[in-house]
Amino acid sequence: MKYFKKTIIFFISFILTSCVQEVHLKTVTFMVDMNAIEQPIDVGVRGNFTTNSWNETIFLTDENNDGIYEVTVSEETAVNQIEFKFVNGENEYELKNFNNRVIQFEYKPEIITYEAVFNNPEEKITKN
Repeated sequence: MKYFKKTIIFFISFILTSCVQEVHLKTVTFMVDMNAIEQPIDVGVRGNFTTNSWNETIFLTDENNDGIYEVTVSEETAVNQIEFKFVNGENEYELKNFNNRVIQFEYKPEIITYEAVFNNPEEKITKN
């Protein structure tokens, strides 16, 4: 009986620990060209990767006034993708009749630059 209990405990421990995926650092720079928008305000990104999924805005800035807003976000995570959209103001989501934007992750640390134009589904993803 004692051997049986040890075997069961070992088996349960093995299953519980083998299901946990290792986390990796993901660093993503979001860049969105807002030059076609007359007066961009509170430009940001919302998605399933924020603490308050889709309800929290991560704001982007345009430090050099070229109309391209950006922010860099780093997170230790085991997720294999994120979904998001850029926003202008509190409630103006881009691409209303399109799917969410997606970044697929590999199972390793990554540095990614995501470039897009507001309301244009085309994208450029650079992985370093």
